[in-house]
Amino acid sequence: MENNVNSKLIFQNIPTVFPASSFNPRADADALHKAMKGLGTDEKVLISILCHRTRDQRVSINHAYKAGYGKDLESALKSELSGGFENLMVALCLPLAEFMAREVHHAISGMGTNEGTLIEILCSGTNQDIREMNAAYQQLYGHPMENDIKGDTSGEFELLLVSLVQGQRDENQTVDVYEARADTHLLFQAGTAKVGTNESVFHSILASRSWPHLRMVMYEYQEMHGHTLEHAVMSEFSFNAERGLLTILQCAKNRHEYFAHRLHHAISGLGTNDRNLIRIMVSRCDVDLNNIKQEYERKFSRSLQADVSGDSSGDYQRALLALLG
Repeated sequence: MENNVNSKLIFQNIPTVFPASSFNPRADADALHKAMKGLGTDEKVLISILCHRTRDQRVSINHAYKAGYGKDLESALKSELSGGFENLMVALCLPLAEFMAREVHHAISGMGTNEGTLIEILCSGTNQDIREMNAAYQQLYGHPMENDIKGDTSGEFELLLVSLVQGQRDENQTVDVYEARADTHLLFQAGTAKVGTNESVFHSILASRSWPHLRMVMYEYQEMHGHTLEHAVMSEFSFNAERGLLTILQCAKNRHEYFAHRLHHAISGLGTNDRNLIRIMVSRCDVDLNNIKQEYERKFSRSLQADVSGDSSGDYQRALLALLG
């Protein structure tokens, strides 16, 4: 008899931004235009609108603004604002797929590659996220995102990212325990059980199996072999390939904890990585930022609001705190 485990018992995503009632995109567009018209800018109005509308509502406001005033909201914001506040407001006004495509392009353009950004975006993304990002990237830059990733990475890391950028992860929410055990056996035979590593087995399983399936594989691996699958990955891989595979496993186990760690890294130590902070806040506020806040406090015994407040100031700080709810 098939032994199935329903995965829906694991996590319920809770956002921090919810749909505004009695939403009127034209009224919001007019209010934004008025706030930026003439001398000075009413930043409070920008925050009250852009930080309190969902992703779809913000896109509607953008369309209404262009229809009403003949230019993109992004252009208007850039002409009036500066610094972290400008970057956050612009990120909020863009369609998410376009914003994330720009983030990927920034990570692989110029001198060097920001592997951490590529890992975060591609290893944690859903199929829909990645497919929409691919389409936005093609429209923005005139060629596939995959081409640029291939041109800027190499080896096992390149193979992993190319697998992920296809957006072909299994989305079946029901887990067959016997299939999970079969994958557990394949992973053991491809790594710990032999001299050398069959990297393609790790890539094919970790890049294509469903998140609930991977959770079961991690459980079965430790039960069968006495050490974690993460330990096996760390023993068999190195550098960015290792980081990427571990990120996939972390997201399968607890995506909220993964992003809590990313946020902590962005705001701890000397200086703030505002780019990472903005990207995570904007991409997760409509999805699960409330869960991430809870994980942050559980892991670090401090509220995310307190740490963000201590690491930012002015309108930028007020906007970040508004997104945190």
